[in-house]
Amino acid sequence: MALPPAAPHRQLKHRRSIDLAVYARGDGLWEVDARLTDVKTRDFPLASGVRAAGEPVHDMTLRLVVNERFDILEAGAESHSVPYPGHCEAYGDAYARLVGLNLLKGFRHAVKERLGGVQGCTHITELAQVLPTAVIQAFAGEVIHTQESSETRPFQIDRCHALRADGETVRLYYPRWYRQPTGPGISVDDPERVTP
Repeated sequence: MALPPAAPHRQLKHRRSIDLAVYARGDGLWEVDARLTDVKTRDFPLASGVRAAGEPVHDMTLRLVVNERFDILEAGAESHSVPYPGHCEAYGDAYARLVGLNLLKGFRHAVKERLGGVQGCTHITELAQVLPTAVIQAFAGEVIHTQESSETRPFQIDRCHALRADGETVRLYYPRWYRQPTGPGISVDDPERVTP
């Protein structure tokens, strides 16, 4: 695999940064902080006024509290910088609608249903889509089994291309859980596949 070659004289115009941090609270619950920022390298005219180069156009945080079964117990969002102050951040407690969802069971579809379009902030709703895999990474080896020596099948098997149960990676690193291919290019199909 290779990236397309970068142009020798390209000029940065916009940077979107997404930062996700997952914290163990010590009470069996976990906090997930997701932050999105958009920054222009030039002064950016908006209907609400000019945003100076380097000042965030968007700066937003989404926080979840989840249990070790991936259930969302608390959720909320806050907008620190928006293009239309007084309006963009007026979504109220819309992100509390995430409470009751499970990050691994239809989460992405439910987010679109509950917060898509004008029901929430486009950017925060989009940010929510990356949360399942971040929480899986945080739980790997602590909450979910990822080792061959585990009594239960490692969570990550059949959740990405490299870790298909009938593939070479599983045969080499997880031989106990390897199974013979059932046909050319056939493997277990998981409708909501997430990569650990």
